[in-house]
Amino acid sequence: MTQIHGNTAGLAASALKALERIYRRRVSLDRIATPELIRSLAEASRETGRQVGALVHRSGNVDSVIVGHATGLMLPDIGRLRAAEGRFRALRLVHTHLYNEPLTRDDLVDLTRLRLDLVAAVLLDSEGEPLRFTWAYNVPAAEGRDTPYEVVGPLPHGAPQPDFGALIGSLEAEFARQFRHRTRKAKDGLAILVHVGEKQSRGALATAKTRLEELAALAETAGVAVADRVIQLRERLDPNLLLGSGKLEEVVTRAIELDVETLIFDCDLSPAQAHGIASRTDLKVLDRTQLILDIFAQRAESRDGKLQVELAQLKYTLPRLGQKDDALSRLTGGIGGRGPGETKLELGRRRARERIQRLERELRQIGKQRGVRSHKRSESGLLRVAIVGYTNAGKSTLLNALTRAGVLAEDKLFATLDPRSRRLELGAGNTVILSDTVGLIRAMPAALFAAFRSTFEEAALADLLLEVIDASSPERDEHVQTTETVLAELGLVDRPRLRAYNKVDRLEPAEREALAATADGIAVSAFEADSLKLLSERLLLELERIRDRPRRDEEAWTEAEAGY
Repeated sequence: MTQIHGNTAGLAASALKALERIYRRRVSLDRIATPELIRSLAEASRETGRQVGALVHRSGNVDSVIVGHATGLMLPDIGRLRAAEGRFRALRLVHTHLYNEPLTRDDLVDLTRLRLDLVAAVLLDSEGEPLRFTWAYNVPAAEGRDTPYEVVGPLPHGAPQPDFGALIGSLEAEFARQFRHRTRKAKDGLAILVHVGEKQSRGALATAKTRLEELAALAETAGVAVADRVIQLRERLDPNLLLGSGKLEEVVTRAIELDVETLIFDCDLSPAQAHGIASRTDLKVLDRTQLILDIFAQRAESRDGKLQVELAQLKYTLPRLGQKDDALSRLTGGIGGRGPGETKLELGRRRARERIQRLERELRQIGKQRGVRSHKRSESGLLRVAIVGYTNAGKSTLLNALTRAGVLAEDKLFATLDPRSRRLELGAGNTVILSDTVGLIRAMPAALFAAFRSTFEEAALADLLLEVIDASSPERDEHVQTTETVLAELGLVDRPRLRAYNKVDRLEPAEREALAATADGIAVSAFEADSLKLLSERLLLELERIRDRPRRDEEAWTEAEAGY
């Protein structure tokens, strides 16, 4: 027996037979719909009092018959994975409209989101007879074009139809040509950034723009080019989709128009939200934590760092293994799916917990070994200075400028993951150990913070913290607050500290003078020898003040505070 999809409740036997007869119709490739198919759809709508549609394959066969309600219908699951680039689904939807209304927004969303060949509507009169005919199809992006589709009609019923096969063939050829000549701006393609906030929050729009700037920087570091940014402010966040369903459809349509592969949300999606969003699109769906984890997975070099990344990924993934998560199933390879050895994320719960326990044991052992090395360094009698601060504040650049260390320093977020230590000569026989540390960031993901807690050991064992602040950043005050919060969580807020306002060479002279006069620290530039000399003098002065301070028990911190 042929299957009838959709709203079949309460249908009479005659209505079901009328629906089943639709499966007998055949449509040649040169027609959008034959008169016989149109009559069968109209008859079924009269019998049911509902919209009726048929998904017609290019072979001419009717693949599915769907019953909706009076003003719409829900298509069955035809698979969300895209066909080859430049290709459509090889299915067209022909359906009825009971009230002579044109193609609706839902029709056009189905067309673009599912990459259908075409969506056509038979507009019925008050007697349920075909009156007019209209259709729409996807079109390639072009300058001056507002929508990714073209609508034809409504035209009188019986008006000539175009050659469907020739039309779709030319459209697919043009889409494929655009794809071949498209310049990829990043190794992991294009993404749309999405921020959803609450309206009642003061300064919500300004906050949203600032956070999307940071998210864009994270995306660039991860290897993704940003195609568009979307902000929605709501009275209440949707517990299932985060943003409104209508807005989500707009975002998906925009993604198809721009040939975007990924949606990145500036928040942590709950498992239900990730599943709900992924169920409505074939795009890869990432949240902020997944994006940061991906960056760490790309940049971890040491065995310690790789283990910490895998641990953080597993702890993040574990709560999402309880249900079939379409978002996770789409993360094989590329952004969001990287890890040590391209670790497969869809592990069973028991296997995931066993792997977490194994990783924690290995990291505890590495922590003990690091503690031994640290204790030996302390026996040299050299004082230690740890560089801390917000990511991309210029910490590695400053380390290179002071010590000629030659470590990697990029204008990207999280360029440094593994601590780097170098000797710094401060003059008059005074030598200290200067260590770079991983950058901090607003709302550091809990799983990542726990896994990388040992990375902050250099800060915990330092005699002095050199807090580096990007003086040129418009979010300077927020960066300072983030650093303060993290240091408090690590129990280091009372540690002797010297603030260095870096990148002052980017400031206007008046701004630089004002900062030097009011800042509770020292204004420096890694590219100005005079300011580096002044920084070295201030470091020496601060270290002389604390030279006789009793050294804390380092091994106790390694064992008790490493968080394993």
